Amino acid sequence: MGGTVGGDRGGSDGAAARHALVGPPDLWEMKRQFQIDFLRGVGLQPQHRLLDLGCGTLRGGIPLIAHLDPGNYAGVEVRRDVLDEGRRELAEAGLAGKSPQLVHCERLAELDLGRRFDVVWAFAVLIHMEDGILDEAVAAVARHLEDDGVFYATAHFGTEPDGSWQGFPLVRREAAFYTDVFGRAGLSMADMGPLTSFGHQHPRLTAEVQACQRMLRATKGRAG
Repeated sequence: MGGTVGGDRGGSDGAAARHALVGPPDLWEMKRQFQIDFLRGVGLQPQHRLLDLGCGTLRGGIPLIAHLDPGNYAGVEVRRDVLDEGRRELAEAGLAGKSPQLVHCERLAELDLGRRFDVVWAFAVLIHMEDGILDEAVAAVARHLEDDGVFYATAHFGTEPDGSWQGFPLVRREAAFYTDVFGRAGLSMADMGPLTSFGHQHPRLTAEVQACQRMLRATKGRAG
């Protein structure tokens, strides 16, 4: 169902240009479909409340908003202009009636949405955070996660030097680093495996690189 929502834009140049703000313009449809497929595969139900950390242009958010009951989606984004594009995407998809909560936030240490969530989702977000910001982000997740909730996030394992992307760092970290960061926030982390094992295939990355792109799962104070 994720592939049909907002289908009037389809693979148009306009959609590709919009979603180029958050990733490769030719892969936005694959990355949109991957997110809804993964989350539904791990049990996301319409009645669940979901926080999308780094929601961007709603590349992944549109099918999630469509899937969830009204008011159950919240998206947080650091870039105001990118979130404005997300709002336009929402209107064009005809989903404004689902009443998602879309929040511009430049300091995650100050984030307070006034409610907690069953699922927190961070797709291709933690890899663009410096260490201090990562700590703030994971602490914000812990504040907003229900006691029996689950946090899913993607990460890039490795020790290669940091890169950059659209003014953000591109950071590779060892698994133990994430375990420590999550632990400081009271979260227990598990590595679920490479994204490829869940259907994410990047046509321009080697198998070795894709094997380092991992899905993390974290819960409060218990084994992931």
